[in-house]
Amino acid sequence: MIDPAATIGGRLTGIARRPRRRAPMEELASGEVSVDGGLAGDHKGLKFPRRRITVLAIEDWEAALSDLPDRGGSVSLSWTARRANLLVAGLRLPRAAGARIRVGAVLIEVTCPTQPCSRMNEVHPGLLAALHPDWRGGVTCAVLEGGRIAIGDSVAVVLAPPERRVRLPG
Repeated sequence: MIDPAATIGGRLTGIARRPRRRAPMEELASGEVSVDGGLAGDHKGLKFPRRRITVLAIEDWEAALSDLPDRGGSVSLSWTARRANLLVAGLRLPRAAGARIRVGAVLIEVTCPTQPCSRMNEVHPGLLAALHPDWRGGVTCAVLEGGRIAIGDSVAVVLAPPERRVRLPG
């Protein structure tokens, strides 16, 4: 089932990759996404077929940051600290495996929520726990149709199965 409200207005606002484990994220203006390798130049996409690409919604990232304890007021961290490949705005990501998202020419399928790892607490204490509720860490996806993407491309949910709650460890 498609939620018409969810398909309006979504935009790709960030693209990032990392060439090897623990490497800093490289932000890109555009990139090539393939069925077999995910985002070109990203080390994880080649290794894991069900995790070719990860997507984070800016609204979920900001909600997680607002829950972080900090003595100096609000916490400001770049979205790349989450280590996702794509950042979208104006779109609620589906919270169900099998959902499909069109990002410009690329079609991806949600395989599971992105499970934040302990590295998140290296970035900021409490970030791991702040990303756990309601799929705030984003979605992990397989690539069904590859192509070129660029910042500003439209993003739409084209298939949204019924949502399910997933209790992540932690």
